[in-house]
Amino acid sequence: MEEYFGEVETEKQYSGYFYSVTDAIAIAVFGTFCGLCEMKKIIQWAKDERVRKFLKEHFAIYEVPCYSWFTQILGNIKPESFNECFIKWIFSIIGGVSGMTLSLDGKTVRSTAKRKNYKNPLHIVSAQLAELGITVGQKAIDGKSNEIPTVRDLLGMLDINGCLIVADALNCQKETVKTIIENGGDYLLPVKGNQSTLETDIADYVKDDSLRAEMDTVTRVEKNRDRIEKRTAYTTCEIDWLYGRSEWEGLVCIGAINTHFESSKGVSDEWHYYISSKKLTAQELLDSARKEWSVESMHWLLDVHFSEDSFRAAEQRTQENLNIIRKIVLNLVRIYKNETNVKTPFSNMFFACLLNPQEILKFL
Repeated sequence: MEEYFGEVETEKQYSGYFYSVTDAIAIAVFGTFCGLCEMKKIIQWAKDERVRKFLKEHFAIYEVPCYSWFTQILGNIKPESFNECFIKWIFSIIGGVSGMTLSLDGKTVRSTAKRKNYKNPLHIVSAQLAELGITVGQKAIDGKSNEIPTVRDLLGMLDINGCLIVADALNCQKETVKTIIENGGDYLLPVKGNQSTLETDIADYVKDDSLRAEMDTVTRVEKNRDRIEKRTAYTTCEIDWLYGRSEWEGLVCIGAINTHFESSKGVSDEWHYYISSKKLTAQELLDSARKEWSVESMHWLLDVHFSEDSFRAAEQRTQENLNIIRKIVLNLVRIYKNETNVKTPFSNMFFACLLNPQEILKFL
């Protein structure tokens, strides 16, 4: 981590004659491992005699900054540079992403709404490997309205060669599809109202009984408490008839998923339509489409364990940098869980680190 995050750049010249920027990042990471959300609590924890000894022995951190210096250091780090270091670091661990599914989505940090130092609420687009539950990059923007070009920028920053990109219908755009193909990836994107003609054409094809009978089909039934969920997927690569298909770079497959829910509250039936640059079977469509929600689970963890939506920082840079630090922690815990196959909840692991800082070492 020192090797990669030691390259981080700051907004203003900082010689580190009192406290090291890398040490400040390390203290923030270790405090976050303990489930601490507020910077005051992280510094209070780091100044504890037992923790000071831990920091000296294992990381040669001899000085812990006061709260004021700590916030100034974290606020002085350039988020763009921090993100670049984060991407290099995580790819050094996982290697390539070929053969895996990359889920992209944005999250608005609610506590940044109507703050005087923010032009708009802070919106962060993240990319997560669905199979591993690991975030591989993010990019912040002012407000959700710029998410579409930001997704394209983020894809350009990542090595997506051989990876299947899944995202929501907002990102079903011709330029986004082109960016994915040019960078060596494949895409699976839902089609909704923003591409109404394409949606109508696919819907008319799928709902024709004779045509649907020729499509590859699979059905999965699941029972969750009092609700029965039945999902049926359809795919076909016979799309010569599709109007305007040449405008969608690499398009070779269309699909649909019919979801039927039965519960004590009633019955519902929905259709969802997809386009893909990969020749998918119905089973692959059913599996890959659900991986779109992988990044949502990470957003949920940020709120549940680190209270991100209620955390307030005066400077936007500080808010962005702490978002990256939380993802560093989630990645390291997820890697540990994947390698050891332990079922211990995140909250229990964080509490164990708070009780005994030596517990942090096993994640590193």
